[in-house]
Amino acid sequence: MRFNPTIRVAFIALVALLLLSAVGFRAGVSRLNLYLRKEPVALREALDTIPTKLGRWKRIGVDSRLGEAMTESLGTKLYLDRQYALNGDPSKGVVLVHIAYYTGMVDAVPHVPERCWGAAGLAMVSQPQNVIIPVDRSQWGLTSGAKNQATGESYPVARVTDSVTRVEEKVLLPVGETTMSVTVFQDEKTPTTRLVGGYLFIANGRMTPSPYVVRTYAFDLSSRSAYYCKVQFSAVLPSGDRALELWTEFASELLTELLPPLMRRLPDWSTIESAPTKDT
Repeated sequence: MRFNPTIRVAFIALVALLLLSAVGFRAGVSRLNLYLRKEPVALREALDTIPTKLGRWKRIGVDSRLGEAMTESLGTKLYLDRQYALNGDPSKGVVLVHIAYYTGMVDAVPHVPERCWGAAGLAMVSQPQNVIIPVDRSQWGLTSGAKNQATGESYPVARVTDSVTRVEEKVLLPVGETTMSVTVFQDEKTPTTRLVGGYLFIANGRMTPSPYVVRTYAFDLSSRSAYYCKVQFSAVLPSGDRALELWTEFASELLTELLPPLMRRLPDWSTIESAPTKDT
């Protein structure tokens, strides 16, 4: 089959244009210090080394391990599922703490309760709402000197004592409000209780309750590396208006105690930010 000479010329010109565009795109990305493929960032310590006692909250039972199918659905093998009871007494309150760490992935989609629990057959009593979780900042240093490059905010500082060596060290905490996205569910088989779940994300040294915003934080094209971590608290509580209020009280106390040791295990983003770029 022979093509009209005009068609052949147009085809050759189109191919040449595509090649030039590809070369120009790569050159532009390199010149602007943009990173389309993110380098993974390792945890400093495993998540299961988080203390089993967080203030008044003590671990009960053993840490749960998900099956192969559930782990694949979660999208990471780096997670912690642990139950904490108030003063170690389940009758006073139990919270399931779920932490999942993601890095080296391309635009991963977070798993959140309003999707997973709804798919499991639970009925949503209220739409997800952002709830400010009051945390005790009285022991934090609020002017560390190190600043998050994306926001210009100084990282708060907390002191963490190693449970083995007893050596105290400073840990930079993420910037942003401690706000969680909270949803209330009900199992029709147990109408006298509510399942309340809330979560926030820590991504590249910043906090957000939004599964959509976290993707813009973690996949900022100007960052060579990226990570994000989901922190989720869930509890089965008596039904009624008091359920959300009680959950918020639990979350406030737990998050205050959890943030410093958790950040000791997550990457030190200030160090990563200050690392030389490919043009320096």
